[in-house]
Amino acid sequence: MRLDRFLCELNQGTRSEVKELIRRGAVTVNGLPAGDPAARVNEETDCVSVRGKKLIYRKFFYYMLNKPAGLISATRDRVSATVMELLRPEHRRPDLFPAGRLDRDTEGFLLLTNDGGLAHRLLSPGKHVDKMYRVSVEHELSPEDLRHLEEGVDIGEDRLTLPAKVLQQEERVILLTLHEGKFHQVKRMLEAVNNKVTALKRISFGGLPLDETLQPGDYRELTEDEVKKLYGT
Repeated sequence: MRLDRFLCELNQGTRSEVKELIRRGAVTVNGLPAGDPAARVNEETDCVSVRGKKLIYRKFFYYMLNKPAGLISATRDRVSATVMELLRPEHRRPDLFPAGRLDRDTEGFLLLTNDGGLAHRLLSPGKHVDKMYRVSVEHELSPEDLRHLEEGVDIGEDRLTLPAKVLQQEERVILLTLHEGKFHQVKRMLEAVNNKVTALKRISFGGLPLDETLQPGDYRELTEDEVKKLYGT
């Protein structure tokens, strides 16, 4: 990897800023002053320091975000605020993206990562990764409505939705676990049983529950065990 790219990926500045750091002698590689921004470094074995502080290279990053309503699940948008704007400056990287999407008015667990392989694994239709939602509805669902949701309903596509798991939590609140991720699926499923979603929050993704200590808009890094669990789904 080029030295300037290495430094940029570790949030040491823009490409021009890290070149200036190198020019000023603030960067060393294996104890020697670096002179060429295009010099190749081995991110696994070389010791790169900036102003005497050793940099630890990490290839992938994983953040659990409790998405608030009102933001869109995108890396950037010309009009609307995105979930990426919630990241603190030290965590902002050009390669981070939301793995999947939640509607603008939907809250809850959204994974932010730069691990494209894991994202593909989690979002692949053939994997049937579990996603659990807390769904508030306009009026109470009947036992027949719940059965229809569990067995699959017609949302206007070629096939019925896959069988789902439904748990009545309160009079007008259900926990709905899906194994697929069609556009506006939860809302369309409730419309199929003549109901309407009034509030929607994803509380689990890939077997990981949303950290209850995270307030809307807060996020934290996943632990090593949590990443392994996602890889095991």
